[in-house]
Amino acid sequence: MFNKILIANRGEIALRIIRTCREMGIKTVAVYSKADADSLHVRFADEAVCIGPAVSSESYLKIPNIIAAAEITNSDAIHPGYGFLSENAKFSKICQENGIKFIGALPEQIEGMGDKSSAKKTMIDAGVPTIPGSAGLLKSQEDALKVAKQIGYPVIMKATAGGGGKGMRMCTNDEEVTTAWGSARKEALAAFGNDGMYMEKFIVEPRHIEIQIAGDQQGKVCHLSERDCSVQRRHQKLVEETPSPFMTKELRKKMGDAAIKAGKAVRYEGVGTVEFLVDKDRNFYFMEMNTRIQVEHTITEEVINYDLIKEQIKIAAGIPISGKNYEPIGHAIQCRINAEDPLNDFRPSPGKITEYHEPGGHGIRIDTHVYAGYVIPPFYDSMIAKLITVAQTREEAITKMERALGEYIIEGVKTTIPFHQQLMKQPKFRDGKITTKFLEEWDFKKDLTA
Repeated sequence: MFNKILIANRGEIALRIIRTCREMGIKTVAVYSKADADSLHVRFADEAVCIGPAVSSESYLKIPNIIAAAEITNSDAIHPGYGFLSENAKFSKICQENGIKFIGALPEQIEGMGDKSSAKKTMIDAGVPTIPGSAGLLKSQEDALKVAKQIGYPVIMKATAGGGGKGMRMCTNDEEVTTAWGSARKEALAAFGNDGMYMEKFIVEPRHIEIQIAGDQQGKVCHLSERDCSVQRRHQKLVEETPSPFMTKELRKKMGDAAIKAGKAVRYEGVGTVEFLVDKDRNFYFMEMNTRIQVEHTITEEVINYDLIKEQIKIAAGIPISGKNYEPIGHAIQCRINAEDPLNDFRPSPGKITEYHEPGGHGIRIDTHVYAGYVIPPFYDSMIAKLITVAQTREEAITKMERALGEYIIEGVKTTIPFHQQLMKQPKFRDGKITTKFLEEWDFKKDLTA
């Protein structure tokens, strides 16, 4: 087992990793930018090293600074959390070259799954259902039009190096494909330095359902059930739950088996997620594989009663997994609490938290790094907390979430708490009749201002 783990991240996930390491008797090193000097992960780690100024490119994304911090503190492993360098194949490789264990996927696994076009080919070869589309990257605008006609409209054009909805366009006719070919490539090049595009059939009434997997160094892979992440805004998840209200026992078995096939196809090492789109007839299609811990890992932990960060660390240390597949017991929902103004196009709201009070009671979990007096910096992601409720049924979990949101006080900045309060009352959400288009169809601003 590792003696000391450096956490190459910030905020609530860094604090989350520190807690598990402490329970496992492993010392921790926090790295931080100058803007995060007063963050709780800095206070609770055994050691802390400042790695640069506020801007991410000069601190949390600065690989030489992080490696140097690991070397001067004699850390024998690095946990990247999520975001930042967690899916950076180069970083994983540099850790290897410096004799530091990267707690996550191997460089070739990150690279293979990070490029969506090659990932799709790998899944086709492994027998995992994929969305009909182009066989690899589109070569030209003419090629894009030809593929669109072959698979039939509507289609969606995507950047091969994409994420977060950038370089993505839905097209319903030839004219829209022609326009998208120029605009999507330009956006992808600016965001990712890669303008490679591919095309897929657009799935009608889609749900975003992902399967959590774990794979060890001996080649064994298991699944830990599903999460429904269909409540999204511009391809960014807002609420997640498990089990999915759309799931059946038969579908869970099929999707779980497919996710295991996906993991075995790349000899996956670590904890990861295989993401699928599921249509109204419960046909499912591989979308992508995230080779890291997910923001929403919390709800899986609550329904299978297992620490996934601990599992990551054990796998990285060479300890075999049990190989057991899990089914959820009870129901868990997570609301991402962001420092954003829902009435102003979810504009980030950095600043000082003047008053802070967390909800409590049975079945309530909060993962956060903020407190009264904490100043939310404007340089990073606006998520400041994750509120999770757990109950025996979905209805009870929603009722508990309504109560918890009503108790959650964060003053001094705008937050998404009022948005979530209205969402929990929304009839379609309560009935589980949600797709990834749910927010486009719900006039939440009207409910918020009523």
